[in-house]
Amino acid sequence: MPLSGILVLVWAWRSGTPWHEIGYVRPKSWIMDLAVGIGFGIVFKFLMKAVVMPLLGADPINRAFHDLAGNRAALPGAVYLMIVQAGFGEETVFRGYLFERFGKLFGPGVWAKTWIVLLTAGWFALAHYSLQGVAGVEQATFTGLVFGTIFAATGRIWMLIFAHAAFDLTALAIIYWDFESVVAHLIFR
Repeated sequence: MPLSGILVLVWAWRSGTPWHEIGYVRPKSWIMDLAVGIGFGIVFKFLMKAVVMPLLGADPINRAFHDLAGNRAALPGAVYLMIVQAGFGEETVFRGYLFERFGKLFGPGVWAKTWIVLLTAGWFALAHYSLQGVAGVEQATFTGLVFGTIFAATGRIWMLIFAHAAFDLTALAIIYWDFESVVAHLIFR
């Protein structure tokens, strides 16, 4: 996925696609986008883990990544993947590139954007199946719908890159410190 994000940027440059069409717009305030993105990503992760996933009947323990619990040796690689693969790579591909491409196909209207959000969220969800199974698909569906809706409304990607990285880093922290079950049962015991 990091390579995919880089390939999207190369494609935009080589095809003459303006970077703003894939969401790479200079924020009015980098600090604000960073702060809002990090705050939103953390809150959204806790909401998903404590409310949405329990309502869907998900196992409180994320079995796909449970080997990271207390695994200090795996932390540097996991942190890198959360920031570069998830934050940069997935957002550049699923929000930036796919929104631009589907936008050219479907046009600019509200219904077109609605379909683009649904299609990209579905694709994003399916991309999580091989590693995370059904629970990963469920979580990625909600995440894709929320992030996609924000991107459709703003056309800006930086806050989403920061939010996605914060979301996944929060998940990593919850797993690493073995708080998954505690967080999953905060609301529903």
